[in-house]
Amino acid sequence: MSLESRYKFVKKRINSGVVELLAVSKKQSIAKIQDLYRLGHRKFGESYVQEAIDKIEKLSDLEIQWHFIGPIQSNKTKYIAQYFDWVQSVDSIKVLNRLNSQRKPTQSNLNILLQLKVGDEDTKRGFKRDELLDICRSYQDYRNITIRGLMSIPPPTTVYEQQVVQFKECQVIFQEMQKIITVDTLSMGMSGDLEAAIDCGSTMVRIGTDIFGQRM
Repeated sequence: MSLESRYKFVKKRINSGVVELLAVSKKQSIAKIQDLYRLGHRKFGESYVQEAIDKIEKLSDLEIQWHFIGPIQSNKTKYIAQYFDWVQSVDSIKVLNRLNSQRKPTQSNLNILLQLKVGDEDTKRGFKRDELLDICRSYQDYRNITIRGLMSIPPPTTVYEQQVVQFKECQVIFQEMQKIITVDTLSMGMSGDLEAAIDCGSTMVRIGTDIFGQRM
């Protein structure tokens, strides 16, 4: 199946004019990103800082909105703050503060999604509900970032009903955020669970291999 066919099939699965598609381009070639751009797509997600910087610099002539979606190391925040338009994986106060201080005032505000931890997986990172809402209450302390909402990666399951339970938890906390600050983005749902995520109010899904094919 061609990239165009895969892309159209994913768009058909989304089947909504209000849900945004983030094409996860980590470990994908620059040529594939250019091909998808020619099909009209503009939002791309990367997880590895050095790989992303190389792509961003080489594709600087294109009007791409770059999202960082991977785990964040403290020693990489200055590069993320400089190069990206969005950061979806902010999982600690330390990282949040570093991104705010390292985003240049001459740049537009860096769009931030706070990562919500759902489930008890030890390997999963993110804020618990109360921590996340406390950040929203102290939002006035930040000058160079804009909190746009939350992102979550619940424990994987192929059972739709279980997916819905987990995504509903995210939706409820997102609605609690909306009572404190203005937020508009609920990023949840990937290839195996995007239908359940959309049914629970997701405004953005993150899809990689189902669009691009196998990674490099």
